[in-house]
Amino acid sequence: MTTGPLSRFKAIDLTRVRAGPTAVRQLADWGADVIKIESPDGDAGLGGERHGPDFQNLHRNKRSVTLNLKAPEGVAIMKRLVAKSDVVVENYRPDVKFRLGVDYESLKAINPRIVYASISGFGQDGPYRDRPGFDQIAQGMGGLMSITGEPGRGPMRVGIPVADLTAGIFAAMGILIALLEREQSGQGQWVTSSLLGAQISMLDFQAARWTIGNEVPGQAGNNHPTSIPTGVFATSDGYINIAAAGDDIYRRLCKALQAEHLLTDPRFVTGAVRSDNRDALNAAIEAVTKTKTSASWIELLNKASVPGGPIYKMNEVFADPQVKHLGMTRTVTQAVLGDVEVVGQPIELSRTPWSIRTAAPEPGEHTDAILAELGYGSAEIDKLHDAKVV
Repeated sequence: MTTGPLSRFKAIDLTRVRAGPTAVRQLADWGADVIKIESPDGDAGLGGERHGPDFQNLHRNKRSVTLNLKAPEGVAIMKRLVAKSDVVVENYRPDVKFRLGVDYESLKAINPRIVYASISGFGQDGPYRDRPGFDQIAQGMGGLMSITGEPGRGPMRVGIPVADLTAGIFAAMGILIALLEREQSGQGQWVTSSLLGAQISMLDFQAARWTIGNEVPGQAGNNHPTSIPTGVFATSDGYINIAAAGDDIYRRLCKALQAEHLLTDPRFVTGAVRSDNRDALNAAIEAVTKTKTSASWIELLNKASVPGGPIYKMNEVFADPQVKHLGMTRTVTQAVLGDVEVVGQPIELSRTPWSIRTAAPEPGEHTDAILAELGYGSAEIDKLHDAKVV
């Protein structure tokens, strides 16, 4: 029995690769009954090798049905599922769902309460509608690469597929909003998000520097674009981050460094001139931070209420005591791999927690059980297997 705050909802997952599975993972971790529809050959290679870390992390808490949506019988099964579901999520190219007959209007005719979410590269219409959408393309077109990296070194992508991930998270938020609205109207609706739109939204204040201030932001490397000193500083055994935004924290930083002369140096007395003279200020700070270890500085700075922290490699992230305390991973048993540790949710609710209940399924692991739930008899199920519909 599925439990959790979303356990009353059933979602059909038509997604592959990353943005769509990210959206559906939000629903699944909070208890929704998610049915992942795959081709009869499975979805291996469309989001990483099935038993690899990426696929396993994305597709936990789901049941898998193999279904040939190019066959009329496959579409008929899909429509029977829709009649008993609350949500459909897809990230095909915009025209594919219409060719398959599983677009919003077609499914709305079966279930007017259905909340249908579409995630695409550039949107469901417009001049770029039919372009293939990938995260790195959205990072470039969405402006992120122009503000990432060191000045003069050319554009730089960030180390995670941020456009994919945020398009998925925004889609999940849209689905939840539509489900809340449905409680008033009784009607479902079409939710859309795109990699390009999500990436532009995530620019936040950097975008507003242009839309409101008519300023084109550039690359700032490890420096904060506007709040100096904020950046990476060498120590005697590595590097640390320091974020001393604002006059009060800057004063505390100078005292913690025993470098009070930086408070009266005319190049650094205000935020504006600190920004203008960032290289000189960073060099003066780093001359001091190089005299102690990273751990020493982190302890000293935090005692002085100056934000400072280590720069971890991935293994160090998950060894950190605060990360362990936050419970950012959960272990689940997968049929082929045995116990695997997946990355968890960053949100906690006081009464209704998220959970990792099941590992990523094998292709079609639940096909027969779900067909039986829809009323198909064993002989009918055997015929669908023989015809390669499932």
